[in-house]
Amino acid sequence: MDRVRQLFKHNELHSLGKWILLASLVGIVAGLGAIVFDVLGQTVTRYTLTQFAGFTPLEAAGEHARYAHVTQSLSPWILVAIMTLGGLVSGMIVFKFAPEAEGHGTDAAIDAFHNKGGRVRAIVPIVKTIASAITLGTGGSGGREGPIAQIGSGFGAWLGTKLKLSGRERRIMLAAGMGAGIGAIFRAPLAGAVFAGEILYSDADLEADVIVPAAAASIIAYSVYVQSLPADVRFVPIFGAELQHKFVSPLELLAYLVLAVVLVIVGALYVRTFYGTQKLFHQLPVIPHVRPAIGAAIAGLIGIALLQIFLDQPAILGVLGTGYGTLQIALTAAGSLGIPLLIVVALMKIVTTSLTIGSGGSAGVFGPSMVIGGCTGAAVGLTMQQFFPNLVSEPETFAVVGMAGFFSGIARAPISTIIMVRALTGDFGLLVPTMLVTTSTFVMSHRFRLYQKQVPTRMDSMAHRGDFIIDVLEGLQVKDIFNPDRKVTRIPEGMTVEDIVHHLAYSSQNYFPVVNSDDKMVGIFCDDDVRGYLYDESLWKLAVARDIMIDKFLSVAPDDDLNTALLRFTSHDLDELPVLDPEQPGVLMGMLRRRETIAAYNQRVMELKRDSKEDDEVVS
Repeated sequence: MDRVRQLFKHNELHSLGKWILLASLVGIVAGLGAIVFDVLGQTVTRYTLTQFAGFTPLEAAGEHARYAHVTQSLSPWILVAIMTLGGLVSGMIVFKFAPEAEGHGTDAAIDAFHNKGGRVRAIVPIVKTIASAITLGTGGSGGREGPIAQIGSGFGAWLGTKLKLSGRERRIMLAAGMGAGIGAIFRAPLAGAVFAGEILYSDADLEADVIVPAAAASIIAYSVYVQSLPADVRFVPIFGAELQHKFVSPLELLAYLVLAVVLVIVGALYVRTFYGTQKLFHQLPVIPHVRPAIGAAIAGLIGIALLQIFLDQPAILGVLGTGYGTLQIALTAAGSLGIPLLIVVALMKIVTTSLTIGSGGSAGVFGPSMVIGGCTGAAVGLTMQQFFPNLVSEPETFAVVGMAGFFSGIARAPISTIIMVRALTGDFGLLVPTMLVTTSTFVMSHRFRLYQKQVPTRMDSMAHRGDFIIDVLEGLQVKDIFNPDRKVTRIPEGMTVEDIVHHLAYSSQNYFPVVNSDDKMVGIFCDDDVRGYLYDESLWKLAVARDIMIDKFLSVAPDDDLNTALLRFTSHDLDELPVLDPEQPGVLMGMLRRRETIAAYNQRVMELKRDSKEDDEVVS
């Protein structure tokens, strides 16, 4: 590791080869992590739910079952018992070893990017993998993206820390790992790359520095992961290749606008239910370790109760697990499910997901969002078809668009969601209505969001604190603000401490340049440097300025920008800097004060605000 660290230490930050190599390492681990997570999750399902409860969750058309299907009768109460036990084991693992791994992992990765300098404890990805595989494998309602995003981001952050990369580089590594995990598990490398840059902010902002490393990492992770799949499904979208719809008439857009309004309402219900449930569980007078078991038990009871109501519809159990099998039916044959069942699945998926993850269970929220949005869209499509059969001929198109529109609004990520849904369904014929609905839900859902650790823009991120001050100061130079006519007392290098003390007594100056016989500056000291000699008068005549001064001092030139000056002020906590003539080395032109630099910054900010206000008034 030391040899590798030295290799990167001697390469510039902007080196493309460096980033490709780093991203490739992250991508390899994210891809392998996706394989381990997938295998572990299916293994838990096979030897718990299938073995003892006779329940094998329905799968999407393009998913690969790593175990042969086993047919046996369902035992509802054993199903509830297994879910409860799975919640208990998952909770014990999480709260004992890595409490930050509870809930959905994407928010934790976002928080680490903005507020923790891109640092993630090495144990978190391991705990997240095991706990999430148990949660989902035993029937908990959740998605796979949160765990795999935290696995990828955790390794990226760990590698950045081990290589002693800068905070900015470490954050990029973390985000690239998050995108790689998403790109692998959903077989959507482009979506993973854009997701990594877009999901960090709740407004229309993007972390552009992340895109290229995340794209490289996603490609590698995707390539590694698909090698674990059989050739016949390796390049098939998760929801199959037969989803090919067409956008026929612009009049359909009116119906899609109605869909957007419905999705916003359901999205608000989802977010409020999710965080309301989380708050209630945090108030329970029990140790955190058992809360996921309570949530899983209630979710299981809801599942078997619904199964008793919809006896001939096993798709109702899409409220448990990932729910992708039920969503597959909504995308291909919505009419076979019917409007009531679709509405119940959408609403109860909100409840079971809130119980599973809000109680402290470990799983993602993207998968349930796809199910909720898809089933809501299918229900709206079937309703529209009843009233406007000539306008809506394929209600399944509303399911496809609903998937994207729902998540776009609550996750504040319209672009990556469009790309993601296209990759999941392989359906590229609905781009126009998807763009309309995703942008509409994005605009209408600005008051609530699923990822609470998002910040509005880069200006609001702790990770970018100082970036915008630098942008303001780069337009100003030292010569614009320092006063060359202000008198500066210069101390000859041979002046005794006794004479220096007398100078200090009659001067308000704090920093004193020391000059040689040619009047060239050779050092500097401040009044604090002299205090050590005040109580030893025997040194007053022996010690001279050369003994007190600092000969390796920081300075600025008149043409330096104020950003350079401010960095030098803050790096050594200085209040003044000498301004030297660049054409005549050592010639002192004056002193630049820190407060002058801050005043210039404040003035420039006020000017920019005033100009922005005037522009707004002109536009209005």
